[in-house]
Amino acid sequence: MIAFRDRMARGRSRTGWLDSRHSFSFADYRDPAHMGFRDLRVINEDRVIPGAGFPPHRHQDMDILTYVLAGALEHKDSLGNGAVIRPGDVQRMSAGTGITHSEFNPSPTEPVHFLQIWIIPDRAGLPPSYEQKAFPLEQRRGKLRLVADPEGRDGAVTLHQDARLFVANLAAGERIAHEIAPGRGVWLQLARGIIALNETEMREGDGAAIEGESSIAIEAETDAELLLFDLG
Repeated sequence: MIAFRDRMARGRSRTGWLDSRHSFSFADYRDPAHMGFRDLRVINEDRVIPGAGFPPHRHQDMDILTYVLAGALEHKDSLGNGAVIRPGDVQRMSAGTGITHSEFNPSPTEPVHFLQIWIIPDRAGLPPSYEQKAFPLEQRRGKLRLVADPEGRDGAVTLHQDARLFVANLAAGERIAHEIAPGRGVWLQLARGIIALNETEMREGDGAAIEGESSIAIEAETDAELLLFDLG
């Protein structure tokens, strides 16, 4: 079964500096029918104007992934980490017993467009930790590249959950497939472009929850970028 999540049905938060779309319930957006998918709790698509961002704030007991689509995002946290996240980078911050961080757009002229993803860890009270790795376009072009994994396989960042994240960049006309092991579910988030998922069209911002299927087929109708979560 595939349940599609239309981009226009997502929640939305807007301020003078932030435009955020919520695939699942978040902050003031509440929808009991969309509280997450398995251990995937949040997918926020955020756009932040130049020079603005999120001031220091605290998280606890959540694995948080950040994936930049355009521009750059500057991160600082209470562990002493400081980094700039750019397209192709994957940042994983495990909040554990508690971490405070800030995120700002360091550019004076260019907006930043990124996805922030929350995954519920398999246990509470972990020590806070941080990891960031780069996955160049050539590693993602025309195939699913593993970028987050419980064991950190193939150079992926590590997750504290039975969850794996793959990223793919497809040219128009390219096709890929993904096998789904029994009992697992998949969430597909289309970050850019137009694709067909098992012959049903998806456009930028659309999502899909997939359960009870042994495999899926994806064909790019335009150049496209997608994130695929394989969840226990």
